[in-house]
Parts: sequence; C-alpha cells; structure tokens
Amino acid sequence: MHVIRTDVLVVGAGPAGLTAATFLARQNVPAITIGKYRGTANGPRAHITNQRTLEIMRDLGIEQQVYNEGVKMIDVPNLVWTTTLADRELARTRAWGTRTDRKSDYEASSPCSTINIAQNYLEPILLTRAMALNADIRFNTELIGITQDADGVTATARYRPTGEEYTIRARYVLGADGGRSTVASQAGFEFEGKGRFGYAVNAYIKADLSHLVAHRPGTLYWTNYPGKQYFFGSGAFALVRKWDEWMVQFSYDPAFDPLDATEATILPRIHTAIGDSSVPVKIKGLGAWELQESIATRYRKGRIFIAGDAAHRHTPANGLGSNTSIQDSYNIAWKLAAVVKGEASDALLDSYEAERLPVGRQVVARATASVAFVAAVPGIIGINAGQSEAEGFAAIDAFLSPTPVGRQRRQQMLVALDEWDYGIHCHGVEMGQRYVSGAVVDDGTPMPAYKLDAQLYYQPTTHPGAYLPHVWLAHSDKQVSTLDLVPADTWTVITGNGGQAWLDAAQKLSKELGFPIAGVAIGLGLPDADVYGDWAKVREITEGGCLLVRPDKHIAWRVADLTTNPFADLRSAFAKILRPA
Repeated sequence: MHVIRTDVLVVGAGPAGLTAATFLARQNVPAITIGKYRGTANGPRAHITNQRTLEIMRDLGIEQQVYNEGVKMIDVPNLVWTTTLADRELARTRAWGTRTDRKSDYEASSPCSTINIAQNYLEPILLTRAMALNADIRFNTELIGITQDADGVTATARYRPTGEEYTIRARYVLGADGGRSTVASQAGFEFEGKGRFGYAVNAYIKADLSHLVAHRPGTLYWTNYPGKQYFFGSGAFALVRKWDEWMVQFSYDPAFDPLDATEATILPRIHTAIGDSSVPVKIKGLGAWELQESIATRYRKGRIFIAGDAAHRHTPANGLGSNTSIQDSYNIAWKLAAVVKGEASDALLDSYEAERLPVGRQVVARATASVAFVAAVPGIIGINAGQSEAEGFAAIDAFLSPTPVGRQRRQQMLVALDEWDYGIHCHGVEMGQRYVSGAVVDDGTPMPAYKLDAQLYYQPTTHPGAYLPHVWLAHSDKQVSTLDLVPADTWTVITGNGGQAWLDAAQKLSKELGFPIAGVAIGLGLPDADVYGDWAKVREITEGGCLLVRPDKHIAWRVADLTTNPFADLRSAFAKILRPA
C-alpha cells in the first residue's frame, strides 16, 4: 500500500480542521488534512460567530471577508417568539451585545464584532485562505483506520470516488472529525456526560420571509404553534441570509411524535410555522441530529489529539459550538508547529489538554443549562404536547389577556427572559478563558477575582494565562488594537516607557533560540501611543514591566517592573514553557 509521510495529519475539514490546516500551512508545517465529504459544509449548521473567533479571523487576515459574507449582530439584534411568523408575537429580546445595557461591554472588549454567518459561508473563506497558503487538503477522503506507536501514527485513508486506499504516516494526528469521530473512537477516547437527550431535524430552506421579519430583524425566531412542546417549540428559524435563506430546526420526541427527515414530512411543518401558505418554500437540504451532552475525559492520547465536536458535543444554545472548535485549533496549531520545528519539546503539547479541556467542560455545561430555557417557553405560554389547536390558541389568548392568569404568565416570561441572559449574553464564557498549564509561568499573584458574574461579564486581565486585553492605541495616523501588536505566529514582548532593556533582551534571545520574538513598547510619546490612557488602566504592570505574549495572544509570563537581568529572566521563562522538565 502506498505510504505518504507528513508531520501532522488533520482528520476532518470542518471549522476546527480547516482552522488547524490554515495555521499549520502559514507556519510551513508539513501537514495533510483529509475530509470525507466532497467539499465544505452544504448546509448552515452553526451560525453565531463570536468576538474571540473573529479575532482569530483577524489574525488570519480574513476578518473583512467574514463580515462581507455574514451580518453583524448589531444589524440583526433580536430573538423573537411568536405563535407563527405571521401570527401574534409573544416575546422579544436583544442578544449578543446589542442590548443597550451590554453594548459597551462588547465594544470595549474587542476590536471585532459578533456576526451571524452560517457555516456553509464561513468554511469556504477558511478553505480559500488555507489553499492560498498551500495547505494540502483532500476532500472525499475518509479515515478508515488509525494506530499509533512510540514514533508516530499510522492512518489508513480511502479516496471515496475510487475506493483507493493508502497509508499516511504522521508524527501527530489531530482528530477534528465531528461528533461521530472515527479518530476518537478508534484511538479509545472516553467520554462523560448524559449523552443523547433529544432529537432534531434541520431544514435548510429558501423562502422570502421579509414581510414577516424585516421589521423586527433578528437571528432567531421561535414559533410556538399549539401541540408542540419541545426544545425548539414548533420550529425555530435561524437566519442564514437576509431574508430568504433559513435553517429551520424542529425538535421532537420519537415516543410521541416521530419525525422523518423527508420533504413530505417537514414541508407541511415549515408552512405551519410560517403561518402564511402563500410563501413559496424550497427545501435545499435536510438532516437529522441529536441533542447531546458529552465531553472527552482526555484531549490527548499519545500522539493523537482531538478538537471540536470530536472532543465536546452539546446543544446549539449559546452559539458556542463552532467558536469553541475554532479556538481549540488556534490553541494547538502553534504548539504543534513549535514541536515539529524543534523549538519546543513534546511536553509543550500536554498544555493543549490542560488549557482546552476545562473550556470544553464549561461550554458543554453552559449549553445544556441554557437549552432548558428554550424548552420552558412553550409551557409558560401554555402550549403543551398533545393539546388540540383550540386548547392551544385558548392558552395563547389567556397568556395575552388582562386576567390574573395572563399577568402571572407574562411575569413568568419576564423572569425567564432575565434568566436567558445566560444563553445570549454569556460574555465571560465567550471571552474569558484563563489558562493554567505548563505553557504559562505563574507570577506568584492570585488570578484577579471577578467583580461581576463570571459567566455574564468578561473581565480583562494581564495575569499569566489570560488573553491579552484589547484597547485602542494610536500608531502614526492609524488606530490599532493591542491585539494587532502581536505578529502572526510570533511571540511578543510588550513593555512601556523605560522598558528598552526588555526589547533588547527579546532581540538577543531571538537569535539564540532561532525564532522571532517581537518587541513593542506602549506609552505616551512612543510609536504605539496610549493616547486614551486605557492601556495604563488594564496592564497591571508598571511602565518598565514586561508581558510575554504567546502566538495565540494568551499571556505566558509577566514581570511587574524592570529587573536587574531582563535577558536571563526572559530566557528562563521560555525554558520553562518550551522545554518543561
């Protein structure tokens, strides 16, 4: 059998796999990415892309392309509950930083904006960038077997159109092959959690609904037609393209209401959820899926790693799925590159699990808790499974009536909407990852305590393990973010007025280690000027102090002020991170 050798094999060409492929290609790491499908996603699936993920797109130089293909959340701020799209509205709220009391939090935290972009529009952008960087990506290629030994991993791949099989021998494998991961299964990764707890069908449709939704622009519209009391009511419309492409999600209980993923079954339900039979509907795709709560107990087994849905499986609540997957790959790609190039020992790769597994656990728990709110809404309105249409519409009338029952239920809805903040304004979960691992050198100070709810609010800090805080600086005639000061795939030393010795140390150490270490000083009168004083407020070190920022923009190490031997101190920090004992 033909054998191909490479340093890294990425299995799966979805958001996680394409992100890994792109970053590995940019760092000139010999890598092959295989995906069993004919190309990128043929349907919407994920669609909420948060600020932290947009920062990764910014790093890749494709941020504007993503904005061009999607819709910024500020332009589609609403989540809407109706009986049908054409009938009475039952509730509305704003989400993902678009509500008046949360806008400033989101604007201050990042140079990027949350955006609604469906997976089938995002993946081609990633693929195009990967191919421009000469990434080796092979679609129609299925993994059928994988084993590992002390020196590497042996994978058997099959080219599906012809059935031809060949062997790929790699130093490392990243399994990013989704919720039914062959890599995870064959490599023996174990999972914990409740597993499957619901069933759903997605319908990707073409239907002009502008007359029903344009006056209340949003990303999600939940319909609540009598007789359907499941997670997504009687059908949830997720925006794909304004206002004629949608993903409609139907959840169901197979014991009482089996639902086949066929046009004959789904089309009538779509018409019912729209509530306007004159609207032409074209079904572009159908797919059945399961609501799950599952997280791998390990992210690494020897030379095999897992990322994305291969590692964590959860509901679409909070819109965290593809975001977490892309961020997994952002974390591991620079580490694989450093090890493959000989800049770091294999032990650095242990930090991937140490850093991303806690994030995965948090995301899975958050998504599971949030879906309970969506499931509770029909009951608050009075919609119950098995009731007649007459009974259901009578319950809706009661919900909207000026009666004690109506007042009580409407108050319940207000309370529930406040609780739903954990599903739509969970900014701390989206942005606040703080890593503890061998790839972070603690400075002996405690991680700052949260002043507000740690899930709802992001609190920036420069403590080692945290993400570099964003503030706007003045550079010549341009406004730049602190995040823009970290060059692609590069370590960066950040200091201030009087910190020249740190910059000199970085330059000297770069020559010794054999890879670039960028250096930048931030302060008034410097090329990167803190004209607003915002950096001085968040840096948590003096002007003569130093931050060492990793290629993924997390802070690896810091010193509060200028030391007597900056070179030795910086050198020691790198040794601890790259070649831990």
